[in-house]
Amino acid sequence: MTRAVTLIRSSVLSGVAEYAYAATAPAEARLIFLAGACPLNEDGTTAAIGDYAGQAAKAVDNMRIALAEAGAALGDVISTRVLVASARQEDLVTAWEVVRDAFGDHDVPSTLFGVTVLGYDDQLVEIEAVAAVLDA
Repeated sequence: MTRAVTLIRSSVLSGVAEYAYAATAPAEARLIFLAGACPLNEDGTTAAIGDYAGQAAKAVDNMRIALAEAGAALGDVISTRVLVASARQEDLVTAWEVVRDAFGDHDVPSTLFGVTVLGYDDQLVEIEAVAAVLDA
């Protein structure tokens, strides 16, 4: 399947970032805007309470489901925003590593935020994403 997303890596900007600096999609691509994927179980309870990595993994799993229902996959994501309820950089990095690893070589542009609080009881991680697909 042809992918709509083209990742743009800079040869001038720092190579320290673990993601492409930009991405594009052609005009004929259908954009999919995902609500923040939360670490919620099917029954509405929060998964992996107190565990940044566990909540990031559950949020990625839920994001995969939402993408599939919209006719897309992780490889179609054009950008992400990862929100982590912590002021500690190591907590942000823990969540980020799970998200980064889930995307593998498809290192989409991403922004990592430390926030004060998220919407659900005991929630530590949320992932927002935009995807682009070419419908056949």
